[in-house]
Amino acid sequence: MNQNPDFIIIGGGSAGSVLAARLSEDSNVTVTLLEAGGDGRDWVIRTPLANVAMLPTKLNNYAFETVPQRGLNGRRGYQPRGRALGGSSAINAMVYMRGHPSDYDHWAALGNPGWSFADVLPVFKRTENNERFTDKNDPFHGQGGALNVADLRSDNPFQQRYLDAAKQAGFPLNDDFNGATQEGIGLHQVTQINGERSSVARGYLHPIMGKRANLEVITHAQVQSVVIDAKSKRAVAVKFLQNGSLRTIAAKREIILSAGAFQSAQLLMLSGVGDSAHLRDHGIGVVHHLPGVGQNLQDHPDFIFRHSIDSTDLVGVSFGAGPKMVKAFYRYHQARRGLVTTNGAEGGGFFKRSSDSVAPEFQLHFVVGSIEDHARKVRWGHGLSCHVCLLRPKSRGTVKLASNNAADPLLIDPAFLDHPDDLEQLLEGYKLTRRLLQAPALSSLYKSDPYANMSDDDIREQLRNGVDTVYHPVGTCKMGPPDDPLAVVDATLKVYGVKNLRVVDASIMPTLIGGNTNAPTVVIAEKAVGFIRAV
Repeated sequence: MNQNPDFIIIGGGSAGSVLAARLSEDSNVTVTLLEAGGDGRDWVIRTPLANVAMLPTKLNNYAFETVPQRGLNGRRGYQPRGRALGGSSAINAMVYMRGHPSDYDHWAALGNPGWSFADVLPVFKRTENNERFTDKNDPFHGQGGALNVADLRSDNPFQQRYLDAAKQAGFPLNDDFNGATQEGIGLHQVTQINGERSSVARGYLHPIMGKRANLEVITHAQVQSVVIDAKSKRAVAVKFLQNGSLRTIAAKREIILSAGAFQSAQLLMLSGVGDSAHLRDHGIGVVHHLPGVGQNLQDHPDFIFRHSIDSTDLVGVSFGAGPKMVKAFYRYHQARRGLVTTNGAEGGGFFKRSSDSVAPEFQLHFVVGSIEDHARKVRWGHGLSCHVCLLRPKSRGTVKLASNNAADPLLIDPAFLDHPDDLEQLLEGYKLTRRLLQAPALSSLYKSDPYANMSDDDIREQLRNGVDTVYHPVGTCKMGPPDDPLAVVDATLKVYGVKNLRVVDASIMPTLIGGNTNAPTVVIAEKAVGFIRAV
């Protein structure tokens, strides 16, 4: 183990994989990456359909839970997060989505120069290798990047039914959610290569692991804290557990937290950086009072419609499913096509509350299976699901420590539906989604309709009993100007009040973007590489 690298990166998820690969391109610097999970090469990670084995379990997954949610009738939510190189890109639905241009312009308007859509679009293009949009002059897409972006290879006939239903219901179709417009209904592009999952680790990190003498990747390393010199307020070293032994390594230049929306905030607090009263409550010495750490948690509140349909084209459990799945695995083995390549959420879309909206307020994920409780409940039969989430909720939650032990569960509170406007807006999204699902192309197949004849109050109660995450937590180490009382990092992602320490992951997002968060996290890391090299 290199005891004194230039850079120590904590967390080998999407951001950490990018940072390790890109910083180590300079042979004059040394980089050590610490990851709590494994190397991210498992067959279960590479095989898209095997996501159903990881999402509901602790296989490559932290499988966090929230505190009881006031807005959800006291229910606890579920928060799966990836635990392997590649992080959540190793267990997610592989949807490639950037968000709306106005989201990034809003970040810049909040006092974060360099983060407008004009600033980030070239970075998105540089990271992408799009198999469909191959024109080198395409204004929205790129080729040659480490993220392979491809069309679905599942060949599922229900894709067309979804598109037909959209047309019947009067929704516009959209074949590129990352192009000139986001609004409309269509099929997703995914981070796959040859029908296999292409996690961020697979795209950026795996090809160079063991080939660069200046890069050391240490897996199964559970970081305990960052050592910060109290006098100089300089981050100097990292303590971590590996194989039961506590180890310490020091950094010459910088320590970078890329542990995700929950654990980057956790590690700052365990290291003495956060709200002083909260730290003292847990017996942690205060190095720097930074009250925004763990505040500003945002996530997309999401409701799932489920309909039973007698079709083995949809993922499910039945007598007919077994033989069909055997054939599907054989086809996957032979051609990397068919049902085993599905990302589950094959279709999706965005729609607005009204034509006056600047950007869509709602996002759909159309799933070729009846998914209940994050696939933790399995029922006999087949069906489809359709998620609808509110893209810019007003509710703000927190991440807090339960103790001063890094191994103890966090107190995660997304505060779903705490703000009354969130419930009312999601009620509108529910009705718009129902309009799509009632179109004949889909509704003619339903065995029954459990959502018929419901009053607005019935729907509100159904939302309180059914809403949970769609896996997009952000914001707990907020990027903002010095006069922002909740800002944790500046526009170059340096932690306020502590030298040689940055946070680089989705936790720095000041506000949620209108879409999935994986591709934006890659761009955050790419931007950070530029900031670090400019020093």
